[in-house]
Amino acid sequence: MTTASATGTLGLLVMAYGGPDSLDDIAGFLADIRAGRPTPRHVLDEITENYRQIGGSSPLLKRSQEQVAALTENLASRTSRKFKTYLGMRHWAPWIEETVAEMLDDGIEQAVAIVLAPHYSSMSIAKYQGRVRDALELYRGHIDFRFVDSFFDHPNLIQAFAKRIRTGLTEWDEQDRGSVHVVMSAHSLPVRILKQGDPYPDQFQKTAELIAEACQLTSEQWSWCYQSAGRSPEPWLGPQLDEHLQTLAERNIKNVMSVPIGFVSDHVEIQFDIDINAQRTAQELGICLKRPPALNDDPDFIETLAQSVLRAAGDWFD
Repeated sequence: MTTASATGTLGLLVMAYGGPDSLDDIAGFLADIRAGRPTPRHVLDEITENYRQIGGSSPLLKRSQEQVAALTENLASRTSRKFKTYLGMRHWAPWIEETVAEMLDDGIEQAVAIVLAPHYSSMSIAKYQGRVRDALELYRGHIDFRFVDSFFDHPNLIQAFAKRIRTGLTEWDEQDRGSVHVVMSAHSLPVRILKQGDPYPDQFQKTAELIAEACQLTSEQWSWCYQSAGRSPEPWLGPQLDEHLQTLAERNIKNVMSVPIGFVSDHVEIQFDIDINAQRTAQELGICLKRPPALNDDPDFIETLAQSVLRAAGDWFD
């Protein structure tokens, strides 16, 4: 194992959820998500069909690699100490645990870790951080990690989503733009997080409010909801996107822009849950549903990540 001094290269661990590389990988992918619990056959068949409809694999790894490359380039000219960047996935390869082992082999002593998700929850961001700690224990190594918990209200993130909304409005004829209702969504989580005082719902709604303010949307021009609830019997945060579209249809709203602000790149929760499933519901309700592109490697989003990383690194640059 090589060594590096505490004044040398800093590590930067970027983490994302992970996704199957092929339809054959889905059973293993779900087994990891479900911590080894058997996946009911109908759930496996349903999710396999969802992935088949978006091309047979998850685009998340490629998108995350592009984001890491853009972040690496952004940071390269900004600091005296350099970052060596790594990408680890929570539920698929490259696994977080294996990536941390690579960092140890590279002699990294200090590192910042950030998840490609804006909002903190004990059921999301905290789980990634736990994987990092478990990896250090597994490999009997030590890296001084500083974690970025969230960046839900970062001005550049708000600006990035606001730009998406302004661009999205141009997809409608000019005379129809005033009637467009913007729906901002985030991944649903079990309702039990409310009793635990989890900050996730408040952070999500704050992000939505800041974006609406940046776009000068009135209270009648936008709303929020959740999407992509898990397949478990316990109640999940709502309303779900399909239910919310029904409510909007009852208000005689005909033009809806879907903006998934809890997600920062294209993957199944966007390409299937919105572009296929919600689109089907919208058509049944007589709603014209459109979605602007996901953030992916948008410069404002990459700047959000860069500033969050540098803030976490803090006195390591002194």
